Amino acid sequence: MSDLPPDLHQPEPGDGGSDPTPTAMAEPSIGEASTDRAATDPILTTTGDAGHVDVGADPGVSEERVRMGAIRDEVNKVIVGQGGVLSGLLCAFLADGHVLLEGVPGTAKTALVKSMAAAVSLEATRVQFTPDLMPSDVLGQMMYEDGSFRFREGPVFTNLLLADEINRTPPKTQAALLEAMEERQVSIDGVTHRLPEPFMVIATQNPVEYEGTYPLPEAQLDRFLLKLLVDYPGEEDEFQILARHHGGMDPHDPLGSGIEAVADAGSFAAARAEVQSMTVQDPVIRYMVSLVRATRNSPSIQLGVSPRGAAALLNVSKAWAWLSGRPYVTPDEVKAMAKPTLRHRLQLRPELEIEGVTADQVLDGILSQVAVP
Repeated sequence: MSDLPPDLHQPEPGDGGSDPTPTAMAEPSIGEASTDRAATDPILTTTGDAGHVDVGADPGVSEERVRMGAIRDEVNKVIVGQGGVLSGLLCAFLADGHVLLEGVPGTAKTALVKSMAAAVSLEATRVQFTPDLMPSDVLGQMMYEDGSFRFREGPVFTNLLLADEINRTPPKTQAALLEAMEERQVSIDGVTHRLPEPFMVIATQNPVEYEGTYPLPEAQLDRFLLKLLVDYPGEEDEFQILARHHGGMDPHDPLGSGIEAVADAGSFAAARAEVQSMTVQDPVIRYMVSLVRATRNSPSIQLGVSPRGAAALLNVSKAWAWLSGRPYVTPDEVKAMAKPTLRHRLQLRPELEIEGVTADQVLDGILSQVAVP
């Protein structure tokens, strides 16, 4: 199920706001309904030349925020019906974190990442994780050439690493990514090699066919800023997908489909600086702390959210509020990002998992019980 809403709109007068999750991809309510813009997708769109950003008549609109809208416009030339997931990826980029995408095969996870990389002029590398993949196949290795050893960089030396079906490779190779994800560096034979900036891992995993897979350990799951659920598109979106395929679109060739680069690494660096300057009042921070501590005290949860998870919730809430165009964070942004940020950091009690209870359902209960400032 998609976590983040795909369309920018204002609630109709008198409707009191609506569940920010699209009806076609509904998931349990994330909290009280709100008329706040943060309850809808805040990504702005832009028109005109792909290389030109028009901030319009509103002097308060950040040029870098409009660039995020330009990225969406370009990606939408190829991708249909996954606007919420795209919003999550942009949010993770702004918060300098990694993303775990979970969805059945054929829901455009790989095409989405390729399209986004093309729109932001970043180097992207795809690695198919298999049971025989070795750590050196990802990180690189020392090679003997011309009478001396030199380090040959692996595919991890890129801006955007797509780790496809990461749960199909053994723990040894999974663990090889830990240092790269956390420290943005790789250590080989005692020598540290810095990774490019920006660096982001987008990993995918299939929620079915668990035979022959290696579930990610809690330590590695905690390194992912967000876990986004990729669902089937709605009926009209699926019609548009088939119509585009019939028209000759190749989802594996973003440039051939007309996607142009409208941002670069410098754009994200400038945007991140603006996100970091967001104002967060103490009552909102205490609200985040209360949510996180409630996961540790819940009788349904065996392992609650760590302080790293609390910091992640703060960072993505700031990014979501920045995309909304406001200079401060409200509880609405915290609610909107709680499940994508925390669902993979919880370990439910085994008896509840057997009964089919999900982390999202437990988080729904916590969000409804913790007092909102």
